Amino acid sequence: MFLSLVSRLKRDKDYPPRQFAIDAYSRVRDGAIYDHLEHSFHEEQDAANNEYIPLRDRRPSVRCNICRIVVDDSVSLLFSEGHFPTIKSEVEGAPDVLQGFVKTGRLNDVMIDAATTGSVGSVAIQMRILEQRDKTYRLFYEPHSTEFLTPIFDPQAPDTLLKIVEKYKVRGDVLRARGYAISDQNTAAAFWFSREWNEQGEVWFLPWLANDDKAVATIDTSKGVVHGLGFVPWVWVRNLPGKLKLFAGELTYSEIDGACTFAAAIDTMIEIEYLLSQGGRGLKYTADPLLIVKEPAAPDRQMVRSPNMALITAAEGDAKLLEIGGTSFAVLVDYVKVLRELALESVHGNRSEPSKLAAAQSGRAMELLNLALIWIADRLRISYGEGALRELLRMALLGHAKFPISVEGKPLAAVAPDADITLHWPAWYHKTSHDLQEEATTVKTLRDAKVISRESAVNYIAPSYDIEDISAELARIEKDAKDDIALVADAASAQVVEQVRVSE
Repeated sequence: MFLSLVSRLKRDKDYPPRQFAIDAYSRVRDGAIYDHLEHSFHEEQDAANNEYIPLRDRRPSVRCNICRIVVDDSVSLLFSEGHFPTIKSEVEGAPDVLQGFVKTGRLNDVMIDAATTGSVGSVAIQMRILEQRDKTYRLFYEPHSTEFLTPIFDPQAPDTLLKIVEKYKVRGDVLRARGYAISDQNTAAAFWFSREWNEQGEVWFLPWLANDDKAVATIDTSKGVVHGLGFVPWVWVRNLPGKLKLFAGELTYSEIDGACTFAAAIDTMIEIEYLLSQGGRGLKYTADPLLIVKEPAAPDRQMVRSPNMALITAAEGDAKLLEIGGTSFAVLVDYVKVLRELALESVHGNRSEPSKLAAAQSGRAMELLNLALIWIADRLRISYGEGALRELLRMALLGHAKFPISVEGKPLAAVAPDADITLHWPAWYHKTSHDLQEEATTVKTLRDAKVISRESAVNYIAPSYDIEDISAELARIEKDAKDDIALVADAASAQVVEQVRVSE
C-alpha cells in the first residue's frame, strides 16, 4: 500500500532519487502521506461520474501514526531532560566550558529536533558562531532536513567533510520577493537556487533557470560569509546502521543516508488506519439501518423512519430495516491489536500497556519491560551522541580558539581545542526510592571497604541527584566535614567548661 501511495506523489526527475525518498518518509512521519489523495474517506461515490471511489483513492478518517510514536519514544530516551548525557573531560576546566557550549547552543533542544528530523535516514546540523551587540560571541546550532543537501567527503578521509551543497528549485516570483532581478516573463518559471559551505566560508550562487541546460552557476559576490574556521561547520548524521531504500528500483539504496527508523512499520500502519476507518463507517451504518420497502407501498404518503411514526403499507407491501451486526467490529479490533503488535515489534517500539502496571516499577523492571525500545535508542546513541554531539562539541572547541564564546555575557575559559570529550549517559529510567536506597547502600559499602574513592562515589550518584559539577560538590562535602568537626570540637569545649564551672 505504501508503494501505491508513493507512486502517486508528484516527482521531479531533476532531483536525485534520495530527495524523493526522504520526502516520502517525511510525509509518513509527519502524518501527511495521504494529503495528495483527492477524496475524503466518507466520499464513497463520485457525484460527477456516478462511480465508486476505491479505498486506495480516499484519505482514511482514523489516524494512529505508529511511526511517529516510535520516533518520539526513542528520541525521548536520547535527549530529554532526564536522559541528556553529562559531558566529561580530563583537561582541567574543560567540563565547565563544554557545559557552557551545551547551554549557550541549547544543544538539548537541538539534538531532540535533529534526532526527530533524521529519523527518515539522515540529518545535517550546522554550527554558527554569532557576534552579539556587546561584541561577544555565542554558539548557534540548527538541524536541517537533508532533502536538498548533498555532502562531499574527502576521498582520503571518508568521514571528513569537504563541503555541503544545497540546491533546490524556487519560483521566479519568490526570488523577486527576496530582492533578485527576475524579469516579468520569468516570474512563473522555476529557478535553481544553490549555495555551499566549505572550510573557509559560505558561498552563494546567483539563481539560474532550471530549463536552461547551458546555464553555469555564478558566485553571488553580494552575499556569502567568510568564517575562516578551517573546517566545514556541519555534521552529517546517518540515522541507523544500514542504507536508506529508494524508490528508483527494487534494490536501490542511498550510500550517504542511514536506515529509516520506522520503515518496517509503514505498510502495517497504513493497513491499521484503513481498517479502523472502514470499521468506523460500519458502526455508523449500524446506528442508521437501511430501510427496504417492498412494493406496493402505501399511496400518497411520505415514509418517515421514527419510533413514534407508524409505517403503513398496502396489503401486499412490506417494509424492513436492513441492519449490520456489531460483532464484526469486535473481530476487527482484535485484528488491529495484532497488527499493532507486529508493527511495533518490527521497529522495536514500546509495546507495554500502562493500564496493566498495577504499581510503580523499579528502574530495572522498566528496562526489561521496554527492552526492545531501549535497543533502538541504544543504537541511536551511537549516531546522535557519540557521533554527532561529540563532533559538535569538538567543533565548538575549535571555534572557541578563534572566537572566544561567552555564556550570558560571561566569557568561557580558554581550553585546548584537542581536549578529550567523553559522554556519560544516565540510566534509562528514573530510580525509585527502593533503587536509591540500594544504590546508597552499595556506595557506602564500597567506601567503607576503601574500594572506590569519594570522587568515584559522587560520580556514581551524580545522575540520581542532579549533580552537575563534581569538583564543586566534593569541595562542599569537604567543607561540611570540617564544619562538623568544628561543631563537635566546640560542643566538647563547651561541655568541659560547664563541668569545670559545676565543680567550682
